Amino acid sequence: MLATSVGVKVFTATKAKEREELGESVSLWLRQNGNPEILDTQLNQSSDNDYHCLSITLIYKK
Repeated sequence: MLATSVGVKVFTATKAKEREELGESVSLWLRQNGNPEILDTQLNQSSDNDYHCLSITLIYKK
C-alpha cells in the first residue's frame, strides 16, 4: 500500500502589483509541480494602516 502525503503551499503578497499577480503565481506553481490534487484552499486578507496582505494557502496531495 502506498502512503499518500499531504503538502501545504502558501503564497503571500503585500504590494498592490504582487497582489494583482498572485493568481498567476499560483497557476505557475501548479503547472511546475504537475498539477497536484488540491484538497483545500484558504484565502486570507489582513491589513493595518500601512499594509494589506493577501495569502492563498493550498493543501494538496503529493
